[in-house]
Amino acid sequence: MPKSKVLVTGASGYVASLMLPELRERYDLTLLDVRTTDRNGQEVPGVQIANLIDQNRDGYRHFFQGIDAVIHLGFTRAEDPKNPDQQFAAEFANVQMAYNVYQVSWEERVRRVVTASSNHAADYYEPLILAHKQDVVDPNVGRPLSDNYYGWAKEVYEHLGFVFAVGKVHGEEVQGIQANISATGGAAVQDRGRGRQLENVQIRIGGPRETDVSNCKLGDLTCMRRALGAYISARDLTQLVVKSIETADIRDENGVPFQVFYGVSGNSHAFWSIVNARKVIGYEPQDNSEIRFHKEVAAHIQAAQAQSAARK
Repeated sequence: MPKSKVLVTGASGYVASLMLPELRERYDLTLLDVRTTDRNGQEVPGVQIANLIDQNRDGYRHFFQGIDAVIHLGFTRAEDPKNPDQQFAAEFANVQMAYNVYQVSWEERVRRVVTASSNHAADYYEPLILAHKQDVVDPNVGRPLSDNYYGWAKEVYEHLGFVFAVGKVHGEEVQGIQANISATGGAAVQDRGRGRQLENVQIRIGGPRETDVSNCKLGDLTCMRRALGAYISARDLTQLVVKSIETADIRDENGVPFQVFYGVSGNSHAFWSIVNARKVIGYEPQDNSEIRFHKEVAAHIQAAQAQSAARK
């Protein structure tokens, strides 16, 4: 059986490096980036150069032809991250890149795009959770809100993806009316005016690093809680992306092939819900940050207890 053809943008980046070993085994890959080396200057085999911010999509269209799915990890950043104008300009370029990827994917009849969104798409709620004013963020409940340009851009990625998943903005209208049956209520949903849909999954990646817990100041339990909640292991991230590609039906109750999943492991300290990822694509995380970092957790707790005792 031939392997599925999958295109990866941002293939020289850190997130891609966590998944490429398994993805290379599983798929026939096309790897794109603006450079062929990783952050350490090491060559990444197979990467081809493409500037996906360029609005002339004909310059890279050929890479998308015959592709079954796209994993969009491409990203550009400001030279001076403390300059608000540069921050906005960089994130605006990232929005343009996401649009270009969706549009050329739609034009070349790619079935599905899986995009690296971020927990920062809804990071406005995080301080409320850490202050015990809110318990959890559910990707299907409430509007994603961010208080910074990075998170704002991720919100836009998501909404753009939804627009393409609905299919209304394109000219290839489906003839007649398609009756979609709601999985929950059994009611027929009249699907007028929709064109060909680009299936779309947005993954709000948490903390794909092994160092976040140890990087917290010893005894800082708030920092520790955040690091434990956000953690996602390389194998869990890869599983989440693979299942987002391979699950046959990702439609919601209204027939729109669009989902937002939080990219975290099965963490006891998680405050982002992965219930929908478990239900829709069968995500079964293998790792739990509390177990993975139990020694670091014990050290933080002991330090916090000592600091508390010293204040008395």
